Amino acid sequence: MPATCPEFRRCLVRLVLLCLLAGCSPTVLLNAATPEDTYALTADLAYGSLPRQRADLYRPRTAPPAGGYPLVVFFYGGNWRSGERADYRFVGEALAARGMLTLVVDYRLYPAVRYPEFLTDGALAVRFAVDHQDDWGADPARLYLLGHSAGAYNAAMLALDGRWLAAQGVGPERLAGWGGLAGPYNFLPVRNPQTRPVFHFPDTPADSQPIRHVGPHRPPAFLAAARRDDVVDPVRNTGQLAAALQAAGNTVDLHLYDAVSHTTLIGAFARPLRALAPVLDDFANFVGAGKAD
Repeated sequence: MPATCPEFRRCLVRLVLLCLLAGCSPTVLLNAATPEDTYALTADLAYGSLPRQRADLYRPRTAPPAGGYPLVVFFYGGNWRSGERADYRFVGEALAARGMLTLVVDYRLYPAVRYPEFLTDGALAVRFAVDHQDDWGADPARLYLLGHSAGAYNAAMLALDGRWLAAQGVGPERLAGWGGLAGPYNFLPVRNPQTRPVFHFPDTPADSQPIRHVGPHRPPAFLAAARRDDVVDPVRNTGQLAAALQAAGNTVDLHLYDAVSHTTLIGAFARPLRALAPVLDDFANFVGAGKAD
């Protein structure tokens, strides 16, 4: 049955939700419904020398706009403990089908590393993207970061705290913007027992929080969250960061969605779940990329 069939989509939505309730990963189902003819994949690119410092590049099959494609570096979530770039093929496809070059990045995880080593990996990945953007046909003025959950934290820290990109010789002016989906930006004291060791609890550095790095002249931000998120408080994190950025004179595109959860917010990038929230369309509008198919 084709992935465009409405009944197929309804069945897949039910399967994904059942999978979430059972505690298993729904990404296998989402990837199974993801077409392979809307992008070209260059897999297993090394942006560093370590095994987890790898990325997959999703190239649009459409002709590039004048100046080149926008380039998005995507960081997935998983509480800095889990995740594989191959699980997010549905995100790479979704963005590439909208005309965005997309680099889906692996990074080192706990217990192999703690804060801030995964930010070092993220900065290396951005440096890699900057170094190769001409080879890929990217527009050098349209480099974006995007992340979900823990990955949104990574994107926020790279965009707001200049230390990490500066260490790789990348200035903040290289970012056209960044996006955070259901990100933790203001979570001290750390309450989640799984997160505590990642951030050296009880000695978590205060400057580990993205909200501490708000100031003027930060890149434009796309901030999205589920209005009822029981994993990351959307008011304390997304809402307060948006308000702080706006108060400092920065551009913020804020979206709160009613029909998604912490997990299905990123799931709504996949074709079968897009009816849950227009998060993909909204981010594409933020980037100035293609219209929904």
